[in-house]
Amino acid sequence: MKTESEKLSPTRVKLTVEVPFDELKPAVEAATTKIADQVQIPGFRKGKVPSKLVEQRFGRPAIMQEAVNDALPDFYQQAAAEAEIKPVGRPEVEVAEVPGLDGSEEGNLLFTVEQDVRPEIALPDFSAYEVEIEEPEVDEDAVEVRLTELRERFGTLVGVDRPAADGDFVSLDMVATIGDEEIESVEGVSYQIGEGNMLEGLDEALIGLSAEETTTFESELAGGDRAGETAQVKVTAQSVKVRELPEADDEFAEMASEFDTIDELKDDLKTQAAADAEGNRVALARNALLEKLLEELEIPVPAQLVEDEITSHLENEGKEAGDAHGEEIREDTEKAVRAQFLLDEINGTREVQVDQSDLMNYMTQLSAQYGIESNQLLQMLAQSGQLEQIFSEVQRSKALDVVLADVTVKNAAGDVLDLGLKAEGDDAEATDEEAEEEAPAKKAPAKQAAPKKAPAKKAAAAEETDATEEKPKAKKAPAKKAPAKKAAAEVDAAEEKPAKKAPAKKAPAKKAPAAKAESDEASESK
Repeated sequence: MKTESEKLSPTRVKLTVEVPFDELKPAVEAATTKIADQVQIPGFRKGKVPSKLVEQRFGRPAIMQEAVNDALPDFYQQAAAEAEIKPVGRPEVEVAEVPGLDGSEEGNLLFTVEQDVRPEIALPDFSAYEVEIEEPEVDEDAVEVRLTELRERFGTLVGVDRPAADGDFVSLDMVATIGDEEIESVEGVSYQIGEGNMLEGLDEALIGLSAEETTTFESELAGGDRAGETAQVKVTAQSVKVRELPEADDEFAEMASEFDTIDELKDDLKTQAAADAEGNRVALARNALLEKLLEELEIPVPAQLVEDEITSHLENEGKEAGDAHGEEIREDTEKAVRAQFLLDEINGTREVQVDQSDLMNYMTQLSAQYGIESNQLLQMLAQSGQLEQIFSEVQRSKALDVVLADVTVKNAAGDVLDLGLKAEGDDAEATDEEAEEEAPAKKAPAKQAAPKKAPAKKAAAAEETDATEEKPKAKKAPAKKAPAKKAAAEVDAAEEKPAKKAPAKKAPAKKAPAAKAESDEASESK
């Protein structure tokens, strides 16, 4: 097989491939057998039809086309390897010549492939890099926020005789209809006004509604068979409640924790806040480094790959292609793809290793982010075929930490910060004496903060699927020159996010929980 490569742009190449008939011949024989197994000809048992009779009955072009269809993906993969390209997105394949259409065993299969590829990225000397972060503070406000969250967990809902307000809890019934058809209904659903995780427009409809009162509003369906259509939604507030919090005293400390006094509990909450702040410093430094790299490095992005990602995002949100939301997320999508290319390049140069603890830590973060038990989430990801994608996301995140260990990180005052990170490949086998000498000076490895849930409108790299190479297939058409054929298969990385049952509830985004190519943002303790 002969392969010629032509660079069309920094992110696109054209491969011209010639395959001698001798290399195609096994595929021709396999195609003949395949057709023979599928047909029934009087006088012959199924699968026992002679090759010559198959050729006479169906014609040589049909057999050759079947052979090319079956063999083309492997030939393409071999050609891509020979050309040493790194494909992304969908290849566009055109078969120019098919040999053997006249029954001979001469000539070459000739096809061309236009393929988006990963750009070449010149990584900088990270030891010369410096980033500055604003250190998260651990003060009384941070402790008070944690204490309030703990009190809310032990709060009780109490009915009130007044119209519902933002933050109130409402027990409601809803019915969604289009015309005279009832699409879906729910009863007795408890919802906190302001959560925004059910229907668009529901919060506004509930505010000012008293118990036993009913109102209607319009909302666009985001899921189901009628996704994208506007429904009339009738909502009835069965009751309005507020959450009363227990007093922050010694009695509460005994009930909610292992401590006997509220002062002891606050001291522990302060320790927790300090530990989180340590992890947030790593996350802040990671984000600062990534932003600086994306700003300074030239990383071109294939236009078609961006379009495919935007289209996939719109489909996941129940929107039509060309929706205005696509332009709103275009910049974020391009940035996410650039970040993914960058992190993959770092990973390739540093050969970052991922162990079981890395995967489990990432799964724990995702579980907290999506409110799903770890084992359940793991099962969902396995069923949707996303475990390999999760591995890639963990590897990208760790790659950034590896180079961050080489970077000088300072706070706003100019002090150099020790984040406790270690570069990949550093000698971990220190002597006992060295370990004892170094231990007091080293800080514990920073705990990575759980990522924030990405805004629905932002196409982060976790929303976008991996830029994945797709295998081409030749178009089926009996012709001496087969027409161009675009590969049809697309990668569908589906991460389902469980939700309360409700009419027209927004469908969860099919993301790579993990593709976020960008590192997780830090939640600063205030």
